[in-house]
Amino acid sequence: MSCYQDLQLAARAVRLASRLCQSVQRGLLAKETQSKSDDSPVTVADYGSQALVSWALERELPAGSFSLVAEEDSEDLGTETGAAMLTRITQLVNDTIAADSTLDAAPLTSKDVLLAIDQGRSKGGATGRHWVLDPIDGTRGFVRGDQYAVALGLLENGEIVVGVLGCPNLPMTSIAHGVPKDSNEPVGCLFTASKGAGTFVQSLDGKLQPQQVYVSNVDDPAWATFCESYESAHSNQSLTANIARVLGVTAPPVRIDSQAKYGAMARGDAVIYLRFPHPGYREKIWDHAAGSIVITEAGGAVFDAAGKSLDFSKGRFLDLERGIIATNKKLKPVVLAAVQTVLNGEQPSQKL
Repeated sequence: MSCYQDLQLAARAVRLASRLCQSVQRGLLAKETQSKSDDSPVTVADYGSQALVSWALERELPAGSFSLVAEEDSEDLGTETGAAMLTRITQLVNDTIAADSTLDAAPLTSKDVLLAIDQGRSKGGATGRHWVLDPIDGTRGFVRGDQYAVALGLLENGEIVVGVLGCPNLPMTSIAHGVPKDSNEPVGCLFTASKGAGTFVQSLDGKLQPQQVYVSNVDDPAWATFCESYESAHSNQSLTANIARVLGVTAPPVRIDSQAKYGAMARGDAVIYLRFPHPGYREKIWDHAAGSIVITEAGGAVFDAAGKSLDFSKGRFLDLERGIIATNKKLKPVVLAAVQTVLNGEQPSQKL
């Protein structure tokens, strides 16, 4: 398949999963949320989204060629306590498929759903083609009713060549001054990017046509806005505040959940993204695969605290120098210098 065909397939799968997520978020019940071993919430929508994307991709790809690196597995669903949730997930998956007039498919059984979820156990790596999925990036935001993303990328011989972000709660207009609580503006964005072809945004419902987007061209950090994780548990916000101070950034940070940040940055809503997880955390490739190409194809750069591009070829985790930063290419040297100054504990005599 060509990159264009891969991108169209990915976009259809993400739209399908996003519809399931929207349905669940509208009527989220306490019993539809569990906690994983790392205490992060997981909902029927996480499982249902992964099952749908896995099913939608595999049915269109040559037999035996499908490899998926994804966040969830079905272990908890196979237990007696998970039986009710599995039934609910199967119902949601089948309802979503049935509601799409372009699909002609027999209903999935619970066993089919479990198998689809567990397709995500691939290890990835430096050779071959591997789809990379976060079925709901920003699960805490999803549970709160805020921002989240269905994030799907395609890894080809260690390089991300396709990325799609479905952001059901992200307005089509800029969030540079924060996400408006009450607005009549269209909500729901689909960001698509493929190697060498640029980044585009369109409405998730398909009513607004794709428009090519570009990162901000701001070259003075004093005029920059930066975004970071909503949850302080996900990133060291005191550290990012120090970096912003060194840079001379005066605008308050835009804090939102998920890889929706990458999409917002790709269209110029923010100029700098800073992510510095607390010590001991290992970044997973599905948390950045789709978002990174959405930024780079919009003219930006995504790198670690050593200035190196993210390496997705090492398996399910990213091996990197502490921190992930995104900005435009003009500001990369300045932002990197500020990051290294703060991490090294230096006290600059003036703004960089």
